Amino acid sequence: MFGVSHAARGARTNLATARPPIARAVATWGSTMSTLTGKRILVTGPAGQIAFPLVQDLVRDNEVWGIARFGDPESRAKVDETGCITRVVDLANPDWQDLPDRFDHVLHLAIFQATSADYDYALKVNAEGTALLMHRFANSTSVLIVSTVAVYDSNPDGAYLYRENDLLGDNRAPYSPTYGISKIAQEGVARSMARVLNLPTTIARMNVSYSPLGGLPVMQLDMLVADMDVPVIAGGSSFNPIDEIDINLQVPQLLDVASVPATICNWGGDDAVSTEEYVTYLGSLVGKTPRFVYVPDGIAGRAIDNTRREELIGGCSVHWKDGFQRTAKTRYPDLYVGP
Repeated sequence: MFGVSHAARGARTNLATARPPIARAVATWGSTMSTLTGKRILVTGPAGQIAFPLVQDLVRDNEVWGIARFGDPESRAKVDETGCITRVVDLANPDWQDLPDRFDHVLHLAIFQATSADYDYALKVNAEGTALLMHRFANSTSVLIVSTVAVYDSNPDGAYLYRENDLLGDNRAPYSPTYGISKIAQEGVARSMARVLNLPTTIARMNVSYSPLGGLPVMQLDMLVADMDVPVIAGGSSFNPIDEIDINLQVPQLLDVASVPATICNWGGDDAVSTEEYVTYLGSLVGKTPRFVYVPDGIAGRAIDNTRREELIGGCSVHWKDGFQRTAKTRYPDLYVGP
């Protein structure tokens, strides 16, 4: 849902190559585990904060292809180094000629998210691009569309737990005014294409993801290290942070439950946590006490009800405190004072 910040680099490790040492051990914990082996998989936006660690895991046992605009040659090189086969494809005007005719699974994680108010372009990429992608690879076994909890209409209660059947709405988030509405449009397109093409699809509404590479909690960790104020929206905000380890483990399961009509579920960690609680905990891991500044506009709370996800694929493996410890220790090893 939220991207990575490079506001405070400090004593940082090489995060592009750092991998969680417990990833494979954790893989044995789940209750409804599924794996991907020997498959040809297409990942859109493979250099992204969520997608890159996923690609690193998938290439171990699968043939993985990654497509993006790759405006930054270094980002493409980083993905190439994992063993992923990359091609330049712009979802606004895609040219598929350099790709295989079929993939077993398509993982659509690429998004257009910008501070501009260019609704036309946001819809062209996020909505139309999804339709073109699904149409081109309609012969796939299943598709995972990664949406966002930003599609929900804002509830004034910062601790409210959003369910899949709650109201949707254009929340016009200050960090990207076109994001919510274009992702709602994407969901509508994906639902329609699943039925038109008879293509099993899962639409997973991502909450707050994190890893040593980034995510909202890591942006806030960077602020703490840089001795910056941490803004919190007035009225409070809560989220369900989900570790990259659980994301990677749950992708095969989400593909397993793909259906026609599309399966729709929230996707986040098991625990809803207030911003103040988890940022204070992050601070304790690097010897910092947060200074919260309450603002009228900002990232609204989007804590979720996990009932549907738990019914479909079970619970998570990594508690948010354990995940934050690993993330802080990897990102700032010289500052880490936690367990």
